[in-house]
Amino acid sequence: MSVHFEEKSGVVPCKTPWGSWYQTMEEVFIEVDVPHGTSAKEVKCHLGSRDIELLVKGKEIIKGKFFDTTVSDEATWTLEDKCLIQIVLMKTNREAGNCWSSLLEGEYCANAWVQDQMQRKLTLERFQRENPGFDFSGAEISGNFAGGGPDFSTFQ
Repeated sequence: MSVHFEEKSGVVPCKTPWGSWYQTMEEVFIEVDVPHGTSAKEVKCHLGSRDIELLVKGKEIIKGKFFDTTVSDEATWTLEDKCLIQIVLMKTNREAGNCWSSLLEGEYCANAWVQDQMQRKLTLERFQRENPGFDFSGAEISGNFAGGGPDFSTFQ
């Protein structure tokens, strides 16, 4: 339905000391910069439904409990161009109102502006899913967008 919505409208990244993370209604993406020339054998990555542990060359990069639960069977990580680890997590709760305010509990928090932009993006993604004939990728939103935006299901 909203396939490639983020490709057309861009992403709202939350910068971190090791890279960045961003989200859609369904997924959380983590991008970790690693030293050029890193091999997959030097990467140890555990992705649970509630936790993550990432070590590169024996050094802990990320460890902790996720902000919310994920589907661990659908989590993946790849090493791209021997310098970037891309981790993709599938959210358990895939509603527009489920906007993660941090990657981990109490760590890698989005500042107020980034959090606001993330919530706007998820609300527009929800509108795109509900109205597949329209293109919301370049739209701006204002007003009631917190918690996934207004609920129009009761209108006749």
